Amino acid sequence: MSSCDTLPAPETLADLRHDLRNVVGQVLGYSELLIEDATDRGETSMVVDLEKVRSAGTRLLEIVNERMGDSLILEEPSALPRETNVAARRAAENDPAASDNEPKGWLLVVDDAEENRDILIRRLERDGHTVVAARTGEEALALMSASAFDLVLLDMVMPGMSGTETLSRIKADPALHTTPVIVVSGYNEVDGAVRCIELGATDYLLKPFDPVLLRARIGASLREKLARDREAVLFEQLQTNFRRLQDLESQRDDLTHMIVHDLRTPLTSLLTGLQTVEVVGDLSEIQEEMMAVAKEGGQTLLGMINDLLDLGKMEDGSLQLEYADLQAGGLIGRALAQVSPLAKNKNIELVREVGDDLPTLRADDDKLRRTLVNLLGNALKFTPAGGKIVVSARIGEPGKTLVFAVRDTGEGIPEEAFGRIFEKFGQVESRKAGRKMSTGLGLTFCRMAVEAHGGRIWVESRMGVGSLFSFELPLGPPTPPTPRSGVQ
Repeated sequence: MSSCDTLPAPETLADLRHDLRNVVGQVLGYSELLIEDATDRGETSMVVDLEKVRSAGTRLLEIVNERMGDSLILEEPSALPRETNVAARRAAENDPAASDNEPKGWLLVVDDAEENRDILIRRLERDGHTVVAARTGEEALALMSASAFDLVLLDMVMPGMSGTETLSRIKADPALHTTPVIVVSGYNEVDGAVRCIELGATDYLLKPFDPVLLRARIGASLREKLARDREAVLFEQLQTNFRRLQDLESQRDDLTHMIVHDLRTPLTSLLTGLQTVEVVGDLSEIQEEMMAVAKEGGQTLLGMINDLLDLGKMEDGSLQLEYADLQAGGLIGRALAQVSPLAKNKNIELVREVGDDLPTLRADDDKLRRTLVNLLGNALKFTPAGGKIVVSARIGEPGKTLVFAVRDTGEGIPEEAFGRIFEKFGQVESRKAGRKMSTGLGLTFCRMAVEAHGGRIWVESRMGVGSLFSFELPLGPPTPPTPRSGVQ
């Protein structure tokens, strides 16, 4: 047969084999239940007679399989004799530890034959499961819609809605499709079993089924379902925690933005006051020195505030770049002019290497100047007195890009820190690790400013030799970048 419930014409060999296996299964099922009951009560003589009934049923099943088989019949599910399996099952039931370790579930048995339902329900309840029965596929779907079952044992041959259609509807329903379904059938053709597995059945059991095999298959299915349920709960917890983290990050960023924005106004007033003091009257040499230190610190702090504000705008995509035609040499010159006093104080040589034939760059002058100033400031911070810093510009991809670079003779950066130093919280991680290689928000601003232009930034470094920071920019405005979001 081509599917698990597409039956041949009535009164064929397959139909007869199915009907005989079904009846023989009832004989074997009831006899095994009675044998277990009689054994528990110590009725030895009754056990002997029931064993004869069970043996006769086993022999009849062998005759059905031997004389009514065909080339497409499945092999018997267990190589063990039924008496061995029954003995093993009783031994397992007498082992409390084994019984306790087996998962218990809320099971649905679907079979139109009352005797089959009765045997299966009694067997499952003895194993500690809670069982509900349905006579038809329609009734099974109604019960599943009203209650979440852990496992369904589904007969394939039923009047009305077939087992195949019932299985298909279960697997097509988003609320039911994860429920494991074990198919139970007296038709043991290979094509039927394959079709059921393709439709989503967890397993396929032949009637009459072996009690040990039944317990094993149900236990395996329930353990797999429990594992999936735990994964689903953990995933939902992860999603909930992620949403909470996003909310907290949003609140933190909003608070940071508000505080930083409010700091800029008084700081600007402070710097204006310091500049006014210089022109009001003569200052002594020490006063002028202290005034210069105060102004330099204030300008540095103002630059950090501006970086924070611009970082927030770049992260949410609200920052608008102001494009203009720029010459690489002029851009580098303005950046060097801003840091030259600090280089002079540390006796560090600043060198500019810019060719005369570089093409015009269309970009945001302020953002790129601040990018170079941040890179130069970083190099000055970690280059010892008497060192050298080279800032350069060259053609990258001819006709398409320019490459800017800042090389220092500082202490260098460990390779494992290359990816982290451009992140927003790289400085926090480095300080916790006892390192001082991180540059905090400065490099984060550089990365986001370069990426906003459609470019890329990277670092090369050797410990004890120095570092080389480079960034490549397209000559013209890029396609607007996608706003960055999520957990950094």
